[in-house]
Amino acid sequence: MEIKQVVVSHDGATRHLNAVSTAIPKGKVTTIIGPNGCGKSTLLSVMSRNKKPLEGQATLENRDLVEYKSKEFAKKLAIVYQQNDIPSDLTVEKLVMYGRMPHTSLFKKRAEEDEEAVTWALTCTNLLEKRHNDLSALSGGERQRVWIAMALAQKSEILCLDEPTTYLDIYYQLELLELVKQLNEQYGLTIVMVLHDINQAIRYSDHIILMKAGKIIAEGAPRDVITKEVIKEVYGVNSVFHEDEQLGLYMMPLSI
Repeated sequence: MEIKQVVVSHDGATRHLNAVSTAIPKGKVTTIIGPNGCGKSTLLSVMSRNKKPLEGQATLENRDLVEYKSKEFAKKLAIVYQQNDIPSDLTVEKLVMYGRMPHTSLFKKRAEEDEEAVTWALTCTNLLEKRHNDLSALSGGERQRVWIAMALAQKSEILCLDEPTTYLDIYYQLELLELVKQLNEQYGLTIVMVLHDINQAIRYSDHIILMKAGKIIAEGAPRDVITKEVIKEVYGVNSVFHEDEQLGLYMMPLSI
């Protein structure tokens, strides 16, 4: 996917994305980070066709995103949002089955292929034993995995996650990020996610896009992008970096 000189404004006056250009590497984990209000989720919304650029172009496989029909695009890209509201008495399996909608029609009944896709998605997210449970019986981390399972059932090539660790405690944050890593490494999924935690971005990303005030300040491999100079410029925070044999590179904020 390529983003070319994209401009987005929510109010017609402020440029929430200001001539942004980037390319998402296929088969890698890309993480978008930056301060609150910098345009992270807006950029993800452009990629998922939920926000139309005022200027510029977003393309997938050299086609403008607007040229794709809805079901055709859903087979290419799935997105999981930060907050999702659904009836609490819906079962896990029924919700995940909604991910098969791009592959069905009024004249096509549920096929063995759909059942296999749902079972695969539940297996990937470690929810197979909970397939008949109501969503109300699940923890916050389990519910987030159900939404990811629904996205996986779409069998899309790209999975977008908008702040997937928000509202989760540290155990479920790490569980979810390990799942992201597994989906990328085992199934070759291209993953684009928005995160706030810089150290999680360093640890779980192949490619980082660092934003500030609607612009991309730096992008590339975590070691190249996350430096004390860039952290000071973007976040206004002094920091030090350490490297551990087990943890790898990590950042510690010192002062403002």
